[in-house]
Amino acid sequence: MQQQTPSIVVQEDDFFVSANPSSNQNTSEATYTPSSSATSNLVSSPSPPSKKTKSLNEIYGYTNFALMSQIEAEPRCFEDAVKELIWFKAMDEEMAAIKKNETWALADPPTQKEVIGVKWFYKTKYATDGSIQRHKARLVAKGYAQQPSIDYNETYTLVARFDTIRTVLALAAQYKWLVYQFDVKSAFLNGELKEDVYVHQPQGYEEARNEHKVYKLKKALYGLKQAPRAWYSRIDTYFLKKGFNRSENEHTLYIKSNGNDIIIVCLYVDDLIYTSSSDLLVEEFRQAMMTEFEMTDLGLLHYFLGIEVTQMNDGIFISQEKYVSNLLDKWKMGNCKPMSTPMNTNEKFYVEDGVEKVDAQSYRSLVGSPLYLTTIRPNIMHAVGLISRFMQSPSKMHFGAAKRILRYLSGTRNYGIWYTSSSNFGLVGYTDSDWAGSIDDRKSTLGYVFSLGSGAVLWCSKKQPIISLSSTEAEYIAADIFTKSLPKGKFQYMRDMLGITLLSIKGEC
Repeated sequence: MQQQTPSIVVQEDDFFVSANPSSNQNTSEATYTPSSSATSNLVSSPSPPSKKTKSLNEIYGYTNFALMSQIEAEPRCFEDAVKELIWFKAMDEEMAAIKKNETWALADPPTQKEVIGVKWFYKTKYATDGSIQRHKARLVAKGYAQQPSIDYNETYTLVARFDTIRTVLALAAQYKWLVYQFDVKSAFLNGELKEDVYVHQPQGYEEARNEHKVYKLKKALYGLKQAPRAWYSRIDTYFLKKGFNRSENEHTLYIKSNGNDIIIVCLYVDDLIYTSSSDLLVEEFRQAMMTEFEMTDLGLLHYFLGIEVTQMNDGIFISQEKYVSNLLDKWKMGNCKPMSTPMNTNEKFYVEDGVEKVDAQSYRSLVGSPLYLTTIRPNIMHAVGLISRFMQSPSKMHFGAAKRILRYLSGTRNYGIWYTSSSNFGLVGYTDSDWAGSIDDRKSTLGYVFSLGSGAVLWCSKKQPIISLSSTEAEYIAADIFTKSLPKGKFQYMRDMLGITLLSIKGEC
């Protein structure tokens, strides 16, 4: 008789709470009591009344006329931008930042190198409540004209992983630290170039009596292939010079100790979040960064990479309610009937199911829409991963399963993860697996989730690499993949970070 390995199925309520924090609420004074059951706060939206006629909104697909007018208000070219004062000022600010940073110098056109063109781009940036935050003009180099090994060599750069960001938030919530945010103005302009790159003078800002000359770049410009890497090298050198220790397994995580106090910095291109056990370290870091770089001090972290962050006295709540609402409006499902689960567990999906096929491009767009939500919604990870297997040849059944996820999101749009202080703070993992769940190739699907204190910080749902001959073997393979992530790899940087605070880490499967 085969011996079954123990498996733990993680319930949705273990890691989720439902909340709807007010946007005008003072986070320093707000209080929040998580519900014991996430589904107890679920409010079903009423079904839309039946209509025999369609509105213009439904015919033309304009789900948000205000949003459409805002998008159309952004200039498409330089000639349109100079007609409006706000965009003219935005371009002046961009040119002032370039000159202040000594990004380039006038030079004669080279004889043996191509000169790269530049183009103005315009963007209106919005706050989480939909109000206009700023008008931004960006001078971008036409990097597609660069030639490898001539104009650039290595181009890749590093960004923080979402599990790193969630871990920092969980750690801050445990010790009741405040999390702050910086936005680097014209971050790529700080990266020093090693190659010789020439660009044309920007339209509208040609040097008088030197119109025939070009600019030789001293530092990177947006649009260049090597610009992200040059910026990372610049700020990485600065952090190491200032005494920060870089994690060996997460190169965008920096930690600095000062006696019994520490400060943690997490970098994602030109966005930085940081937290510390000492207000003095926070102020020193803020002053040093604003002296070295052109920074925008955004204060307490509220919105980061599409994630809404609400910091309260007793914890930190993260959600993506605004993203879910926009997603439902995009697919005209804002008033759809909500579903209680993201998928029907009794349904089996496979490629050739005999059902009529649908447009693959529309299906890929539909599947890709909730994919970003899996950054804070582990309860839809399995469902999204399952429907992602049929991108090449989707059927109506697959399309219906994808729309069911949107129906589930309609009723749970204000769900998120609640991080708070826990008396039993440590890293705990759970894993489980089915057996031969994929009808097409008979492979099993594994899933695991790691919880740090009160909330989940990392999760995964994917096919196993090999075919299991029994449910016991499928369980052991899942446990093997699960435990291999602890000694090194994804979670080694967590050991490094938590080791500073002398916390024990344990794994369960």
